[in-house]
Amino acid sequence: MNNNKILVLGGKGKTGRKVNDRLIKLGHITRIGSRNEAVPFDWEDENTWPDILDGINKLYITFQPDLAVPSAFKTIKRFTSLAVKTGIQKIVLLSGRGEKEAQRCEQIIMNTDVNWTVVRCDWFSQNFSENFLLEPIVAGHVALPRANILIPFVDTDDIADVVVTALLDDIHTHKIYELTGPRLLTFEQAVNEIAKVTGRNITFEEISLKAYKKMLRAHQIPEDYIWLVNYLFSNVLDGKNSSTTNDIEIVLKRKAKDFSEYVKETAATKIWNPAK
Repeated sequence: MNNNKILVLGGKGKTGRKVNDRLIKLGHITRIGSRNEAVPFDWEDENTWPDILDGINKLYITFQPDLAVPSAFKTIKRFTSLAVKTGIQKIVLLSGRGEKEAQRCEQIIMNTDVNWTVVRCDWFSQNFSENFLLEPIVAGHVALPRANILIPFVDTDDIADVVVTALLDDIHTHKIYELTGPRLLTFEQAVNEIAKVTGRNITFEEISLKAYKKMLRAHQIPEDYIWLVNYLFSNVLDGKNSSTTNDIEIVLKRKAKDFSEYVKETAATKIWNPAK
């Protein structure tokens, strides 16, 4: 038996649930940080923090909705301070590639006396199947701004494998990894790959960011989410991240998953097929 008791914040999210599953299969004791667990956790309720940290020695932090939001810095600073006081030995932080505000939060972790690893990620492939792009794809019409920007979409399976490795192996202490897929695609190219594999007619339309925000408001999307979308499309999707890295291969000793492999696996689930 090992002595690890690992807290997975966002343990039901796109990366957190996969990290949690992998740790359990490896025989580690985990605790999920979520509002609906037996020991509840809420970033906005500091009264829930001491109990969720009790007895924990390693920690995976994902912050919702994103480290770029204005409230993240103070919240991460207060939570990290408490975590260090309770005896946390290792922190792995999920961060955003090319996000200056997220890097401010990274510095909080780096300035602690505990072991840390920062995992900066580009756009998740799973945004097409588990997030805001799923509904438009099922509807057969995707409208987005910044259509010409090349993106190295990264698979959450790879992210989870890197996070677990970083949590368990101290060779990754004090390292910053930037995770990308092996290939650059535009949103339109990605949608076209999905259309080809599913055999569906899915059209892509480039629209202005102003029009996109108006469309989100018409669908009654919360304003804090619209703020984040505006930030990502105006400050992150500007071409500076249009490059790939080999950090996944460095950590995992294997190639990163290509977007085409993600599409084939996801298409087999029929999630992109319209309900009959």
